[in-house]
Amino acid sequence: DSRLSFMSTDQIGPTKYRTIWISDIHLGTAGCKAPSLLDFLKHTEADTIYLVGDIIDGWRLKKKFFWPQTHNDVIQKILRKARKGTRVVYVPGNHDEAARQFVDMKFGDIEILDEAIHETVDGKRLWVVHGDKFDGIMQHARWVAHIGDFAYTTLLIVNNYLNAVRRFFKLPYWSLSQFLKHKVKGAVSFISTYEKVMVTQTKRKGCDGVVCGHIHKAEIRDIDGILYANDGDWVESLSALVEHDDGRLEIIYWDHLVDSLADDEDLPETALAS
Repeated sequence: DSRLSFMSTDQIGPTKYRTIWISDIHLGTAGCKAPSLLDFLKHTEADTIYLVGDIIDGWRLKKKFFWPQTHNDVIQKILRKARKGTRVVYVPGNHDEAARQFVDMKFGDIEILDEAIHETVDGKRLWVVHGDKFDGIMQHARWVAHIGDFAYTTLLIVNNYLNAVRRFFKLPYWSLSQFLKHKVKGAVSFISTYEKVMVTQTKRKGCDGVVCGHIHKAEIRDIDGILYANDGDWVESLSALVEHDDGRLEIIYWDHLVDSLADDEDLPETALAS
C-alpha cells in the first residue's frame, strides 16, 4: 500500500469523469483496501458517484468491531465530495442491507436508493443495482451465503500470506480467490448464471444495460445485446467503472494504473519499495 500511496500522491490526477461506480468496499473488515480507495477518491472527480452496495460490512461488524481511521477517512471523503456538489447515490447491498430501511431518504447530501437508472451522455439507460436480490443463494439459502462469506474471508487471509512471500521474492501481486473463480467449475458456473440473470432482469426493466457488483468480479461486455458491467470490488480488484465525458465506459484497476505510471516514469527503486 505504501507504493500505491507514494505513486498516487506524486504522480496522479486529479482525473475528471462524468460518472464513477464503486461497490463492495467492505469497510469494517481487515480485507478492505481503504488506503488505496482513499487515494482513488482523492485523485478522481465526477459529476455523479454511485456507491453500488456492500460499502460497509454489517455482517462482519456484528461479529467483531473493526474500524481503523482510514475507514473513517473514506466515509468523510465521500461526504465531502457530496457537500461540494458531486451527486452521490448510495444503493445498499446485502452486507449493508440495514441501510435499505432508509431508501428514498437523504443522509448528508447522499441519496439512498434501492436501485437507480443512469442515463449516459449518449442516451443509454443503465440500471444500477447491487445484485444480491438476484442471487439464488442469497434469496433461498442465506445460511449458505454466510458460510461462503466466512470461507472467502479465510481465503483472503491465506492470500495475504501468499503475497507476503511473493513480495519477498519481488513477484507481482496474485489473487488466489480470483484464480479459483476462473478455474473452479462451480464458481465459473455461478458467475455465468448471475450474469445471465442480471441481463434478463435488465431486459424486463427496459434498460440498455446494467451496472452491478456483489460477485467481486469486474467485467464489462455485451450479453445478448445488453451491456453488462460489474464494477468489481475494493478487497482484491481495486476496481471502479467510469464513464468518460464522451459516454465511453471503462473499468479502471487502481493498482494497475499506479504500476503503469511507475513503469512510465522510471522512478528510483527506493521510492517504490513497499
